Amino acid sequence: MEEKSVQSHRDLKVWQKAMDLAEVVYGLAAKFPRTETYRLGSQITRAVASVPANIAEGNARGTKRDYAHFVSVAKGSLMETETYLMLAVRLRYLGKEETATALNLVTEISKMLTVLRSRLIAYTP
Repeated sequence: MEEKSVQSHRDLKVWQKAMDLAEVVYGLAAKFPRTETYRLGSQITRAVASVPANIAEGNARGTKRDYAHFVSVAKGSLMETETYLMLAVRLRYLGKEETATALNLVTEISKMLTVLRSRLIAYTP
């Protein structure tokens, strides 16, 4: 089987999964009470949008070192998103069942980012 080359960040599975997560989280944030629009809702949507954005920016950078840095930033935003999801459950804005898909994606993307970063670092002089 021939391996498909990566032409852009859009070809990366991790970016595609991060976009899926953003779509899911935006839907969940829409269920928050109106009082949270500019508080938790704003924070979680900013954090989740930052994940694929940082993957894309890193991929566009000129060096693997820069790319690895942006992958680290994406992972930080991913963990921030996870924290906000868990807080939304604790505040009873969302149920555990509602967040299951998003939290499963967080776990999957986290593993993918860890592997990507380790591969980038391995090739950094």
